[in-house]
Amino acid sequence: MSEKMKLFDMQDDDVRRQVFWMLKRLSSYALWKRKRDAWEVFAHAYEAAVKNWPKSQPEQMDPDTLPRIYEVLSLYNEGVSELAKGHRFVWRVEEPLSLAIDKAGTISRYFYTDPDYWERGMQLAPYPPPVEALHKLMQASEFKGEYAPTEVPDAPHMTARCPTPGSLLNPGAYKFAFYELPYPVLPADLPDVPVGTDLIVRSGQRVPKDGIWEPVRAEREKAFGIVPLGVKKTANNGCFNYLVANGKAPHIDEWNVTQARADRVGTYWRLLWEDVRYKDDGIPDESEYFLEREKGSEAAVQEQLAGEIEVRTDDVCPVSGTWEAKEFDAHRIEALKGKVMPDVLASAPGSGERRVHWVTWRLVRRA
Repeated sequence: MSEKMKLFDMQDDDVRRQVFWMLKRLSSYALWKRKRDAWEVFAHAYEAAVKNWPKSQPEQMDPDTLPRIYEVLSLYNEGVSELAKGHRFVWRVEEPLSLAIDKAGTISRYFYTDPDYWERGMQLAPYPPPVEALHKLMQASEFKGEYAPTEVPDAPHMTARCPTPGSLLNPGAYKFAFYELPYPVLPADLPDVPVGTDLIVRSGQRVPKDGIWEPVRAEREKAFGIVPLGVKKTANNGCFNYLVANGKAPHIDEWNVTQARADRVGTYWRLLWEDVRYKDDGIPDESEYFLEREKGSEAAVQEQLAGEIEVRTDDVCPVSGTWEAKEFDAHRIEALKGKVMPDVLASAPGSGERRVHWVTWRLVRRA
């Protein structure tokens, strides 16, 4: 297991609370309403650009994209309206919100296909300023992990949406080649994760309830040690995931040490928390999902240079962020405040033999 994986351990209570909160946020009405509203602003701006872009400027936006942009807006309108009533089928395959983010993703990949800036679905260079202004409006509708509540298609290569805690908690996962998505501000006091229910399904079985599920290893009771009777014990087997009712429980990725690869394997899923929001009591206050960073604390962060903070292996991490091993400049990790700083597995000078090294970690960038 890598050092980064160790820093996001699902046995750790803080990590479990953070992942649980992140999944509730990503499946909230407030977040999907924000996505819908931001996409509407982008749609109107793109339409105005298509109609009014000066012909003398070489950066022209494709008018054929406009109908597809409004198709996505229509899907958001339909899906968010249903979600407000507590109907979460909208995240199933071929349903409005699942389709909306799939189609929005396609528009994003083919946003500006000038060969000087783009090739085969990938952006190669910063877009010209007028194009980038529209691109930022589109990015305002994007949230890291937004696929989390959507149904995983029943296909041989598909696995759970959230493979590891780091896919949600690692600040580096929010940084891309030409832009960065905002890392959410978590409340100071996160509630405990529910103990879990007795409701358990296997990969490939239909999910009976919407909610947050935990992959577990299950041991069964046996009559006189021979005949399996029922589930006796469960132990965590990976990252929590949001599973939508009537979809099939997904498989997970499990690292194969012998083959040095991730294998798709089945698991048991235990319901931790059933999602019944919005069905009877309308839309509650969900402002905790969009807290702002305090300006005073931001100023304090800027006053202290990141490079001045150093700790050793086995010390407690004082600041969440990107850390670099001073003795191994190319070795960086993302560490959470309060976690124990790891060692480094690297080649020894001269012999080239891979050994464990205790190192000094230097803070490169705060989360």
